Amino acid sequence: MFLSPWIITKELRQFPRTRPPPRLLPDGRVPGHHRNHPGGLRRYKCEVIDGLEDGTVVVSLDLEGVVFPYFPRLGRYNLNFYDAERACRDQDAIVASFDQLYEAWRGKMDWCNAGWLSDGTVQYPITTPREPCGGKNTVPGVRNYGLRDRTRTTTMCRFYYLIHPSKLTYDEAVRACQKDGAQIAKVGQMYAAWKLLGYDRCDAGWLADGSVRYPISRPRRRCSPTEAAVRFHGFPDKKHKLYGVYCFKGHN
Repeated sequence: MFLSPWIITKELRQFPRTRPPPRLLPDGRVPGHHRNHPGGLRRYKCEVIDGLEDGTVVVSLDLEGVVFPYFPRLGRYNLNFYDAERACRDQDAIVASFDQLYEAWRGKMDWCNAGWLSDGTVQYPITTPREPCGGKNTVPGVRNYGLRDRTRTTTMCRFYYLIHPSKLTYDEAVRACQKDGAQIAKVGQMYAAWKLLGYDRCDAGWLADGSVRYPISRPRRRCSPTEAAVRFHGFPDKKHKLYGVYCFKGHN
């Protein structure tokens, strides 16, 4: 889950010039009443004393915060949306919005773990594409799993091409995925990874139905020169040791 704590600092911006300057409390707050506004903006109503005169002003402060990933002792993908909100409050934080996560991604945030956002979607930021995080040949971006049931824990899945020292028969491909703690991927899982995550891999591999396919999201010579597509190599003899394998792993 992604949390966004908003921290007020001791740096005051656009504060009116007074003599002496307004006094700050030890925690950085200006004495007076404040109201919270959407987006983390805070306005303070302060008493300002200048010699024998005093007055009341309203000061708008620009608050700086940080987006950070968090998961509790139970580990990743064990929180529904409401659990995530409580976990954030326990950290004196709030569940981040997409805009906040997007700005963090623009600031080079890279985290290969999906988490809840305030709109009920599940997303994660990737600046350096790599095989376990949607594929090495995908473009950087904020990966989006879409709206999820807020009452259920997040279940994330991983679709990937298994790096193996040699080509495999179909039976060897099945066992190789099992040895890696996964199962051989199905056609629909390949299409989902290709369509939703932009998965791109120019290596033909076995799938569970005995077909051989590979997903291309960036058309190029020798892979799929004219269009982005899931390329189909047919149903070869399962004893042929000519292909790799695509695996699918679920995380509950």
